[in-house]
Amino acid sequence: MSSRGGKLAPEVNRALFVKNLSYNVTPEELFDLFGKFGPIRQVRQGIASNTKGTAFVVYEDVMDAKQACDKLNGFNFQNRYLVVLYHQPDKMVKSKEDLEARRESLAQLKKQHGID
Repeated sequence: MSSRGGKLAPEVNRALFVKNLSYNVTPEELFDLFGKFGPIRQVRQGIASNTKGTAFVVYEDVMDAKQACDKLNGFNFQNRYLVVLYHQPDKMVKSKEDLEARRESLAQLKKQHGID
C-alpha cells in the first residue's frame, strides 16, 4: 500500500487502540466519532476494571484507519484528550513480559531490603 508517493509505516493497520475514553462513552458515540473517517468493521469497548476507558476500532480500509489515527490522536472528546494508536499485538505481548520481569525484580528488591 502506498499513500501519495510514500509507503505506510509498518505499524499502520486497520485496527486502532483508543485510550483515555470517558467511562460513560457509548459504543454508538464511538461509531459516530470514528465513522466519520470511513466504514467501521467493529468497535470493542473495554468493560473490565482494567480495560475501562479503552476501545478497539477496526476499519474496513487501512487508509481510513490512518486518517482517523492522524486526526483523532489528541482530539478532545467528552472533555478528555484521546490517545489513538495502531494496535500492535507483538508489542503488547512484549510489554506484558517486561511488566512481569519488573514485578519480579521489585519483589526481589523488597525481600532484599525487608520491605513489605
